[in-house]
Amino acid sequence: MTERAEAHHPHRDVSGGWLRPAVFGAMDGLVSNFALIAGVAGGTGDRQVILLAGIAGLAAGAFSMAGGEYVSVASQRELALREIKVEADELASHPDDELAELTRSFTDRGVEPALAAEVARQLSRDPEQALELHTRNELGVTVDDLPRPKLAAVSSFLAFAAGAVLPLLPYLFGAVELWVSALVSCLALFGAGALVSTVTARTWWYSGLRQLLVGGTAAALTFALGHAIGGMTP
Repeated sequence: MTERAEAHHPHRDVSGGWLRPAVFGAMDGLVSNFALIAGVAGGTGDRQVILLAGIAGLAAGAFSMAGGEYVSVASQRELALREIKVEADELASHPDDELAELTRSFTDRGVEPALAAEVARQLSRDPEQALELHTRNELGVTVDDLPRPKLAAVSSFLAFAAGAVLPLLPYLFGAVELWVSALVSCLALFGAGALVSTVTARTWWYSGLRQLLVGGTAAALTFALGHAIGGMTP
């Protein structure tokens, strides 16, 4: 029994609502601002213009990501809370039906009917516990599992800004050539992809190369577009 207890290991938080916006924000900030800077640099070599475009891209993207993330997560949370309220009302108005439903959820998992009925009855003594069981069975979440809009928005804002500032750094320190920013951005793309592998099942080199390919392709295409447009202007 002790060996079984020692074999248990803690898990990462997968329901707090911070990981997806943080990862998505950092990747989006890095890729989008790298591509934006590459596109502007393809059309002009003016360092001040490139700097202005990069800073504007960082600010606009960070605020947009944070606002969009807040609204989407808040809407998701409100929908879940509404459905949880519906379940709470059902428990209050039709307790016998809900008890039978909980019993069936146990028998569907292989528990003997008599035992399932007794377990369901005992667990339903506590209204809060009963609501948690029903919402987890039917909705796949509980109140404690729901993502938090403010946390998602702040995570998204900071992550986007952190990613978006990297392609800007060489220009902020006086660089005038795109290749310096491209080198920093490519290293950051690979590093960010490799870092994500620590919370996924992918190998670090696969995640790194995948992110490098995606970001590099976006920047190359935008640079080509900027160069084409810049060549048409007098």
